[in-house]
Amino acid sequence: MAGPGFQRSSYYDSKHRQSPALIRARRPYLFKNAIAGLGFTALSLGIYAYTINAIGQDDFEDVKVPDVPVNGMETAKK
Repeated sequence: MAGPGFQRSSYYDSKHRQSPALIRARRPYLFKNAIAGLGFTALSLGIYAYTINAIGQDDFEDVKVPDVPVNGMETAKK
């Protein structure tokens, strides 16, 4: 809390809107940040699509699934 005679310095006004100074300070970085955000989004979507495509091609024939023994079901019920 600011004392008397000291005004609180902020880039936001009393209604929590950006001041013109904040808009001017952010302007040089706006385009670069948007390009970086689009790049990261494209990278993550590409990795996701590649992973889904790679997993979708696998039919898991090489994975051995053991048969359930007949007496194993009886012990599981107890």
